Amino acid sequence: MERLHITMHSDGFDIAIAGELVVRHRRNAPAFFVGRGRPDIAMYRGNFDIADRLDERVALRHAEMDGNGVLLSPEQGTTPLLRLAINEGIIAIEGLDPLLNRFWLRIDAKADEQLWGAGEQMSYFGLRGRRFPLWTSEPGVGRDKSSLLTFHADTTARSGGDYWNTNYPQPTYLSSRRYALHVDTTAYVAFDFRDPAFHEIEVWEVPARIELFAAKSFVDLVGQISLRFGRPPRLPDWAFSGAILGLKEGMRSLERMEAIVSAGARISGLWCEDWVGLRVTSFGKRLFWDWKANEARYPGLRETIAQLEKRGIRFLGYVNPYLAVDGSLYGEAAKAGYLALMLDADEPYVVDFGEFDCGIVDFTNPAAAEWFADRVIGQEMLDFGLSGWMADFGEYLPVDVRLADGTDGMIAHNAWPTIWAEVNARAVASRGKTGQALFFMRAGWTGVSRHCPLLWAGDQSVDFSRHDGIATVICAALSSGLLGNAYHHSDLGGYTSLFGNVRTAELIMRWSELSAFSPVMRSHEGNRPDDNLQLDGDPQVLNHFVRMTEIHARLAPYVASLCDEAVATGLPLQRPLFLHYENDRRVYAIETAYLFGRDLLVAPVIEAGRDSWRVYLPTGEHWVHLWSGTIEAGGQEVEVAAPLGEPPVFYRTSAIMRPLFDEIAAAFSV
Repeated sequence: MERLHITMHSDGFDIAIAGELVVRHRRNAPAFFVGRGRPDIAMYRGNFDIADRLDERVALRHAEMDGNGVLLSPEQGTTPLLRLAINEGIIAIEGLDPLLNRFWLRIDAKADEQLWGAGEQMSYFGLRGRRFPLWTSEPGVGRDKSSLLTFHADTTARSGGDYWNTNYPQPTYLSSRRYALHVDTTAYVAFDFRDPAFHEIEVWEVPARIELFAAKSFVDLVGQISLRFGRPPRLPDWAFSGAILGLKEGMRSLERMEAIVSAGARISGLWCEDWVGLRVTSFGKRLFWDWKANEARYPGLRETIAQLEKRGIRFLGYVNPYLAVDGSLYGEAAKAGYLALMLDADEPYVVDFGEFDCGIVDFTNPAAAEWFADRVIGQEMLDFGLSGWMADFGEYLPVDVRLADGTDGMIAHNAWPTIWAEVNARAVASRGKTGQALFFMRAGWTGVSRHCPLLWAGDQSVDFSRHDGIATVICAALSSGLLGNAYHHSDLGGYTSLFGNVRTAELIMRWSELSAFSPVMRSHEGNRPDDNLQLDGDPQVLNHFVRMTEIHARLAPYVASLCDEAVATGLPLQRPLFLHYENDRRVYAIETAYLFGRDLLVAPVIEAGRDSWRVYLPTGEHWVHLWSGTIEAGGQEVEVAAPLGEPPVFYRTSAIMRPLFDEIAAAFSV
């Protein structure tokens, strides 16, 4: 870790790392502010209205040395309110007034500086020019206040969302100046990048520390960050040796899978989230949240799972950290005292999840966490034969909840996804299945990468919309990948279908193409499967899916090498172009294409009605168009034909695995 350097001046001080000025504090332009505020939080089914009743904000203009630290006060001669200490790459912060619960820091900015990160961002990969509140929540439907879809979602269920809403925020950003900054907190945070002269960080507590990292290259910087937050275990080979087919129709799912396999699809997993049974609501087909195999819906499931595994097809299910009040596990947990409680009563806190209520397993109680890891995930899932599952939710912890360890809900809320990830990882480790069993999550906060082996991009709308459709999964992969999350994927075909918004055949096929060139290719039927086209509902769509699964499976040796690289270096499999082309400033703003490893450049078609696509090729290389074999020089934008089945993909002429790519090109070029 690079050391921070502090330089005192007569009217303030500077803090720099690796020669880059980060904090410039002067009496007439202070960088540090503190204050007091009262949060006003309203939650409705995982969507949050957040406001601050700010009582005061005080500029800390005066700075003076105090041993090896700096004391900050409003004016000379007034009582100091903060003490800073510089240690390696850390600004340690001590609040000297216990009533302070708001903190602001201004970071020096450059006019041409670009920023990335902030967790898993859906709308914008580049953060400059916008404000990003960081609070784990439902991402919203439509996420665009100018769209009719978001308007309907807002007016019917307060669930429209906006560009900053995300299941997985994280108070960490990377700068094009080759440094990164992290706020060590689980409180509400906002990153404000709108001012050209400074970036302002707002925290609803006085954070213990601000961490800074610097490196000479982006690759090294990402490596440092991934070490700090934790690198996930390697993906199991079965996860990328074919597609994971998502079906939820009881035993008929097996019949449909067999038909899809007979059509030629390469299937390595069958994901039946309805293994626990269904509950039908106005939102669509939901699951029965009592985490046990539903024998009525899947009779003889244990034997079926064993038979599938002999054929090289793993079975995956679904779980989340809540228990339906009308299920058997709720009563078991309540009797043992494992549920979070109301603030003003010794009764379980019950959350409305949309026409059914659930209790919250209190993971701050070690016995409750162990019970869920062993009794629920261990016995009911891993011992039953499941090889993986969607570990859903994590965003719904209310702020007015009473937890066993006494943590305030405002501080516990953002921490909850990481705690949930750790419970899943503990269960997997207890059965010796780390690196073999695979769970995937959408929710996150700092440290989730240490436990969660695979992210998925959440509940996109089933369309091409700018802020909630297919394109958002590219931004999601790129932003989260910079922070230690090596493996990312999405619901093939999207998930959310509301207000008449349904899938088209074109959308499913374009999503299949994107998924084929992702670490994991997994389909989803969506929240309203009966209203939406499915992979096996149209011959053209099915034939296209078969083709894409074969290409995905042929890429397995390359993906395996990328997984090994991720374990060794922390590099994500899907990478922004600037990660390897730092000297080509044209790639810094690209957010609709990615490098799949070092050697493949993928630019998915993310607009409807297109049969050609423009792609920028980074300088310093020659690139082979996968389908035509045409070789193009880097440093230019080219337009290529992009019919269905031939997504824009290029590979480097110097690629180590060029023989594999040549083989795929020869086998699948039309």
